Amino acid sequence: MSDRIVLAGLVVMGRHGVHEQEKATEQRFEVDLELELDLGAAAKLDELDRTVDYGAVAGRVREVLAGPSVDLLETLAERIARAVLDEFGRVDAVVVRVRKPDVALVVPAAYAGVEIRLSR
Repeated sequence: MSDRIVLAGLVVMGRHGVHEQEKATEQRFEVDLELELDLGAAAKLDELDRTVDYGAVAGRVREVLAGPSVDLLETLAERIARAVLDEFGRVDAVVVRVRKPDVALVVPAAYAGVEIRLSR
């Protein structure tokens, strides 16, 4: 499948991380999604119901990040990917990248992140 919808740089606040301070204080997360699906009918007919509503996907990402706290970025990425596949039936596969820009490591870093891909 070569058709994709890309949502890049979604910024969502959440309380996730291994350390108690990360769970106590809201912090910034950045999320990118690549939704793989056939966009031919949407392009031809110019009808929203033939594709995926970007706003609805972004809203679902926000709900996952605002949900129960988890320790790992891997868990967040997996939850986002599962939610997209479960709730947006036209999507055949999804790539999810989750970044934590304010990560505290033993050396300076722009961010820590994970990328996963799930398909039906």
